[in-house]
Amino acid sequence: MKRIISTLIIAATFYSGLNAQSDLKTSEEQLYRPNYHFTPQKGWMNDPNGLFYLNGTYHLFFQYTPFQSVPDFGKMHWGHAISKDLIKWEELAPAIAYDEKGAIFSGSAVVDKNNTSGFGDGKNVPLVAIFTYHDMKKEQAGEIDAQSQAIAYSLDNGKTWTKYSNNPVLKNPGIKDFRDPKVFWDAKRKQWVMGLAVQDRQHFYASKNLKDWTFLSEFGKDFGGHGGVWECPDLFPIKVEGTNEEKWVLIVNINPGGPNGGSAAQYFVGDFDGKTFKMDDIYTKQLEKEKVVWLDWGRDNYASVSFDNVPDNKRVIIGWMSNWDYSPNVPTEKWRGSSTIPREVTLKRTKEGYILKNNPVSQLKNYEGKSIRKEISLVSDKKLIGKGEIDLSKAVLDVDLKKMTKGVYTFALKNSLGERVIFGIDNNKQELFIDRTQSGKTDFKGNFADRVSKAPLAKNYQNAAFKIVLDKTSIEIFFNNGEKVMTEIFFPNESFSELSLSTDTKGSTLNINAHQINIK
Repeated sequence: MKRIISTLIIAATFYSGLNAQSDLKTSEEQLYRPNYHFTPQKGWMNDPNGLFYLNGTYHLFFQYTPFQSVPDFGKMHWGHAISKDLIKWEELAPAIAYDEKGAIFSGSAVVDKNNTSGFGDGKNVPLVAIFTYHDMKKEQAGEIDAQSQAIAYSLDNGKTWTKYSNNPVLKNPGIKDFRDPKVFWDAKRKQWVMGLAVQDRQHFYASKNLKDWTFLSEFGKDFGGHGGVWECPDLFPIKVEGTNEEKWVLIVNINPGGPNGGSAAQYFVGDFDGKTFKMDDIYTKQLEKEKVVWLDWGRDNYASVSFDNVPDNKRVIIGWMSNWDYSPNVPTEKWRGSSTIPREVTLKRTKEGYILKNNPVSQLKNYEGKSIRKEISLVSDKKLIGKGEIDLSKAVLDVDLKKMTKGVYTFALKNSLGERVIFGIDNNKQELFIDRTQSGKTDFKGNFADRVSKAPLAKNYQNAAFKIVLDKTSIEIFFNNGEKVMTEIFFPNESFSELSLSTDTKGSTLNINAHQINIK
């Protein structure tokens, strides 16, 4: 009898353990799976790769370890997801898998409309992916030439991919960090141009057929941030707002060395003559003052790059919403990694220099449902949105502050457990801020919540506008029509349900227009 009872106790303990694990995963899904930002169903995701649009569909590839939720750099794949509108994504099977030549690291993909590669069959436009092979065996043996550039092609709209038989197409010249090819068609010179991250600078190469590459030039040795290696570059032309003048923007991601710690993205503005990127004179003066010009001042937007072949010549970027400081440690077990909301970028010139403005793509508005509007005269502490008014785990808020004075305007996103994310504008110190130190689970890595993130502003503001994109575990703040952006993640033990504002000023007013985002 004792043996039977013991067996029953062991069995009960085992199954209760299974149930506890199941409950944990259910809780994890309910609490932390984003409502509308892309995340893989399982496994590890980091950099977005191979972004393009073709035949009504956007393609998002990404760095992917499908069999575990921490990265395996020796067995990295390209994951794959598609969307009709950049908002609602469908995950497909992994597109390109590692092989005996190495893991599949970051890169890009292009629509080869003129079949310059010769991969086309006369019926279908070839798609060509350009990626870095990372040979883990070489790295472990202490060899520095473990990274080289390779290509694969697709003739069925990106469903299946065939690796080129003569890979690699660009061999390693004896440099440890030699990766992340971003390729575009330079129509003026009728050539393909590859931007490549090489240590802490940028190399450019050219090709007529995507197979044979010639070195063009180097950029960046003495400019911008050099707190870490440069990664995931992106060079593209863009018109200056309100003019027909074309400039070239070079986005370069850096890890570490970000403005608030860890990984981040910087950008340069200049001109490209088909061989050399040269900084604009106005931007050069701006850089002398700012030292580094950041794309996003929050801690969780890395590897932002743009889509190829987007309609109407729009420039749309998307980033990995995490940070190498703590990304493998965040408290989700089934999956790790999500994407930012896709953003359209535009270039504005001011007296101080250039601003690469970021704003959520317009398609997000198509999912707006229930909305509330309020106009409030501000006092010391004011509840803006109460529990049940709108679901703040899937919402977009447009907030306009008027008649501002010197002082601090502090928003607090709260739940019933006392957890909160604090953000706002300090008109005394002339800065934006996000504070997630009380946001819930923060102890999984010491540097996740050890500081308040800050973004400097050029002046005191009398009027200011915020667009705030909220999901279960993220906040994206677009200040003054995207002139300053901050993106951060958090992990509350209960979804945030209230929004309040406190201030030490008098006489200001606030207009808030909050929209529910409805996606199934």
